Amino acid sequence: MLQEKFKNTEIILASQSPRRQELLKGLNIDFKIQTRPVNEVYSNELKGAQITDYLSVLKADAFKNDLKDDQLLITSDTIVWFNDAPLEKPKNDQHAIDMISSMSGQVHEVFTSVCFTSTSKQTVINDCTKVHFAELTLEEIEYYVKTYQPMDKAGAYGIQDWLGYAAVTRLEGCYYNVMGLPLPKVYGFLKNY
Repeated sequence: MLQEKFKNTEIILASQSPRRQELLKGLNIDFKIQTRPVNEVYSNELKGAQITDYLSVLKADAFKNDLKDDQLLITSDTIVWFNDAPLEKPKNDQHAIDMISSMSGQVHEVFTSVCFTSTSKQTVINDCTKVHFAELTLEEIEYYVKTYQPMDKAGAYGIQDWLGYAAVTRLEGCYYNVMGLPLPKVYGFLKNY
């Protein structure tokens, strides 16, 4: 459906995340991948979706002077929000173990923001999903970190792999948001673009 709508528009996904790339492909639209280095630093005063909104715009700013009239840039950012603080990507195995251990048996939130930028306008949408984790043993957590190496994932886990299967007992909100792209909202935005 979107293929026809965007036949004269080049869509650029500025993300190295294989999950985001796979999810956007699922909407059956053509896009190219192009990334630029961005120093993802933000104020400690920002909370939850404010962080991901800010970072998704920051990623778009790297392309600001190069977009053409027939292009639409999509940038995105995801964080895990737990105990009133962001859990981003782990620095090493022990950091990943500590993150997952802290969320064991608890509820955390996942925020994803998506920024759509053209030469004429910029729109940011975001979504929040509450994720309920079962109690996990240290052995299970160490197994997961060693086997799945979740260093590129916010909160040190992927809902679409072993830990998601074993530990996520309940979701309140969009599953795809936890993977890094709230697809129903992205589709809704593109449909009405």
